[in-house]
This record gives sequence, C-alpha cells and structure tokens, in this order.
Amino acid sequence: MARNVPMTIDKKRTWDEVHSDDEDALGLAVDVERIKRRKSDANQEERDEVGSVDEGVKAEQKDDDVDSMLDEDEEDEENEDADDDVSGKRQKREASPPRRAASPSGSTMSTNLNLTPESFAAKFPALFGPPPAEPKVLITTSINSTLHAQASLLTNLFPNSTYIRRSAHRYGHKYSVREISKFASNRGYTTVLVLNEDQKRPCGLDIVHLPDGPMFHFTISNWVEGAKLPGHGNPTNHYPELILNNFRTPLGLLTAHLFRTMFPPRPEIEGRQVVTLHNQRDYIFVRRHRYVFRDKRPTEKSVVGTDGKPVKGAEEIRAGLQELGPRCTLKLRRIDKGIQRKSGQEWEWKAGSEKVRTRFQL
Repeated sequence: MARNVPMTIDKKRTWDEVHSDDEDALGLAVDVERIKRRKSDANQEERDEVGSVDEGVKAEQKDDDVDSMLDEDEEDEENEDADDDVSGKRQKREASPPRRAASPSGSTMSTNLNLTPESFAAKFPALFGPPPAEPKVLITTSINSTLHAQASLLTNLFPNSTYIRRSAHRYGHKYSVREISKFASNRGYTTVLVLNEDQKRPCGLDIVHLPDGPMFHFTISNWVEGAKLPGHGNPTNHYPELILNNFRTPLGLLTAHLFRTMFPPRPEIEGRQVVTLHNQRDYIFVRRHRYVFRDKRPTEKSVVGTDGKPVKGAEEIRAGLQELGPRCTLKLRRIDKGIQRKSGQEWEWKAGSEKVRTRFQL
C-alpha cells in the first residue's frame, strides 16, 4: 500500500529557488517550513562543530597535563568529570530540535502561523499586531446590488458582523469604499467586506483590513446557500472554531493571517461549530460544519491515526458532521497596499503564472 500512492499534481508540486533576500517575497512559491528546517539544521551543525572543537581542546589540555608529569588533586578530577557530564547532557538535549508531526505524504495540512517571515510584521503592522478580542465586520455590497439575501447570510458566517445596504436613491450620494472604510473605522469596525455581483450571482469578495488596509480581492465560484444543501443544519450564534489548512508560502501565510483577524480568538466550544478554509491548488474552499461525537456503529471502522493504526482511547467513538453553509470557493487575485487599486499593489495574479501547472502561489 505504501507504493500504491497516486501521483497527483499536489505531490508533483515544484518550488522556486530561495535566496537569502527573497525569502519573504510574495511572488515566489517558497516552502517556508522547509526554509526554517534548513536554518535549524544549519544551526545544529554549527553547534556540533563547536562541541567537537571544545572536545579537541579538552583532549589537548589533558595530553599537556599528562606530559607535564604534575600531580593533581582528587577534587580537580571530580570537577572535570562533572563538567564532562553537564556538557554531555547539554549535547543530548540539543541533538534533535522539536518538529511537527508529519503525515504519511510528508507534509502537514494544518497551517503553522509561527513560520511567517519576520519582515511581514514591519510591512503589515495592522495584520500582525495583537488580534482584536472582539472583531467587528461591516458587510455591504456593490452599488445598487441585488444580493441582499446572500450578503445577510454572511452575517451568520462571520461573528459580530452587520449588513448595511449600499443601494440608494438615484439622486442620493454613492459612497465609495474609501468613505465606507473611514465610516466603519471611526465606529470601531476592524474589517469591511464588499460582496460583488455579476448577473445576480456573487462573483467577488473584497476584504479591507481597517483602518488603512491592506485590501484583498477574491473571486467567488460555486456559491451554494445552506438551505440548498442536502441534510443541512441551522447555525447558532456561538463563536466558531477556525481551521486553516495547507497555507505554506509567504503569500498563503499572509492570507491566513487576514482570515485569523476576522474571527474571535476564543471560540465557544459548546456550539461545536467549525469554519474551515482549505487551500488546494490556490483555491480556498470555505466550509462550515457542526460536529458531534457518537458511538461507533458495528458496520463502521475505528478512527485511524497517521501511522495507520487505530487511535488509543477512541476505538468506540466516531465524529459526525453536519454542514451548515453557505459554501463557496475563493481565489486570491490581488492585494492592494492601501484601499482600492490606486493605492498600489503588493501582489497581483497574472495569467502567465499558471503555465507551470505544478507551481502554486499559496
């Protein structure tokens, strides 16, 4: 079974060559986890070399002491033995740096936000500051939009969110996204969502991180309301848990930090609701479920871990899922430095970037 593994495009994924100055570049497909691993291995090699040099120096000192034919006290010998024991324990402790558990495919699906390049904190201070305890989201639509029902559904997906219609009288003032962002920032909002429309269907999602950006533009596809899902459930007002999967590049980690600031950092576990953002081939699948733990039925198999063996303590337990909706698929197209396109772009999707099918941005 180990050899019978299908070779998918994800397994053939290629990475860009990394230089010291390009580790935090948004346009490069760089595996940040691999870079950190190389640095830790290099640091470990330096420690080993320093330890070997110290051992050589100690050996030379011992030879010099023997050649000198000088008698030593027993107390000095005991001190030397104690120092050798301490150095040996220290080398054993630092021999294997802690690493995350890997799946059989060789990589983990969960996103480690601690691997984000340090230069991003200075470049995007609003995103990488302390997360707000109670994020507030203002949801609106494009001018004179008809997506009122779809936009109101997003208020159930994002906690502490409010929907305000952007449609107005034909002679009324048409507020721009900059004016709306300034209005929301003065009233304590942390994020502004703008749902775009094409042929009376959701086609895009603009996310503005207040007060001054950056602004992310996504395209939306495969929009399905929760009421149209078979066997769907009804959501509650509990704060959901957030799962970010498979964001491995600097651009992916930046996107993961954006969604992290839109959900409260303290989920309400009694609600048993989970919002999952799963990245696969630069498409972000948005799903919301409610889970329940129940007894295993006779026809069902036990829960199996990454090693292929049943998990101890969960032999007779199974987890059930019920999708709440809405579901959609996002694709990142542009990151603006400030608010809207005229503020300049940090990153923008280009059509020629998909010529190599095994190279992904997120």
